[in-house]
Amino acid sequence: MEKISNGKVKCDEADAGTFLPGVKPVLELLESTPERVDCVFIRKGRRDKLTDAIIDACRASGVRFSLVEQQRLTALYPGNSQGALARIFSGGFSSLEDLLELAPKAPLPLIVALDQVEDPGNAGTLARSLYALGGAGLLVTRHQGAFLGPAAQKAAAGALQKLPVAKVTNLSQALDKAIDQGFTVYGAAAGEGSISAYGFKPVFPAVLVMGSEEAGLRPGVAKRCSSLLRIPMRREFNSLNVAQAGGMLLALFNDF
Repeated sequence: MEKISNGKVKCDEADAGTFLPGVKPVLELLESTPERVDCVFIRKGRRDKLTDAIIDACRASGVRFSLVEQQRLTALYPGNSQGALARIFSGGFSSLEDLLELAPKAPLPLIVALDQVEDPGNAGTLARSLYALGGAGLLVTRHQGAFLGPAAQKAAAGALQKLPVAKVTNLSQALDKAIDQGFTVYGAAAGEGSISAYGFKPVFPAVLVMGSEEAGLRPGVAKRCSSLLRIPMRREFNSLNVAQAGGMLLALFNDF
């Protein structure tokens, strides 16, 4: 996994099959269905009306874009890219507003939010568990979040094509909107201030925030949580990965 440009956009060459090449096709996609676009790569030094329009469309739709050297474009897509590539999430993204509106009607009215979870396998596995248990949808971030490409799709086993997924720039602000609409926000965290998830009774509709294995929840995200939940361990062990811990917590939420 290699960082490109500003360090916030990540791309894996194995995901090359998820790219749409060409200046006009990229612009048309951004203008018609920007929710399908994860991010856009533009060749450094190319400046014309079409590339300027692509950048404007990215900014208007909140789609990430990155200026890269030609050799990186060639590595990502060996064919003729014409200096522009759009990386596509085949499932398409929902808006946050639509996700919050539909969530209370789901069999399990629970949204899982990912805070700096960058591993696509973990994201895909969580989506698979969430869909199987009737969950409402997934909330991911534009920056420092997993790309929902082939690795995530494989782990999800088709769930990402069916489960609503919303992508936001600011997770804390998204949680504030959820709270304003009557959602209770819970966070997965061990340590001081957390309570055992066993015997815990959630209030729905709800959002469960999962943080990265390394950093956990960011302080601004954690303070939006009404409760921090931990999974009690009966043996000394470093940690569970995000997908394992998330699956266990989802099963507990599904009991109510």
